[in-house]
Amino acid sequence: MSSSRNDSPPSPSAARSGPLTDFPAARIVWALTRISIGWVFLWAFLDKTFGLGHETPAAGAWLEGGHPTEGFLSKAARGPLQGFYNGLAGHAVIDWLFMLGLLGIGAALILGIAMRVAAGAGALMLVMMWGAALPPENNIFMDDHLVYALVLVGLALVHAGDTLGLGAWWSRLGLVRKFPFLR
Repeated sequence: MSSSRNDSPPSPSAARSGPLTDFPAARIVWALTRISIGWVFLWAFLDKTFGLGHETPAAGAWLEGGHPTEGFLSKAARGPLQGFYNGLAGHAVIDWLFMLGLLGIGAALILGIAMRVAAGAGALMLVMMWGAALPPENNIFMDDHLVYALVLVGLALVHAGDTLGLGAWWSRLGLVRKFPFLR
């Protein structure tokens, strides 16, 4: 008796379908969520780099010699990890890592590329920001940093970069096919 079982892996398009992405409107909402969170990261980079006056005054801009990690990590950090985060504040290497992270995560999310890397790095950065300000002001443990981190993971899982983004093209690149974590 023959088996009708198919041992081949699911096609890439089959892996992208499911209850969260079967409807065009759902894919659009996930894509807009991805772009919105990407803008949050990119805006933070731009404001801290150029001192656009929203959170960073012109005199405190990174390009003017300001330290983008100093304000939050030295003044707003509290709780059990305060000493650790205070020690990181204002160091050039930490400033560079933070700013490159904001730029890379923001650009990748907006473009819809490298979603796994962007989601992982973004979630890590957000969890670290959460840890710098424990306990959260409005809840015993939950705050927007953790919610954003979870949403980032979800965006990678539903391939949100494929809609209104370059994710489908990106996934066909030879390097990405060779190293799927770059997806």
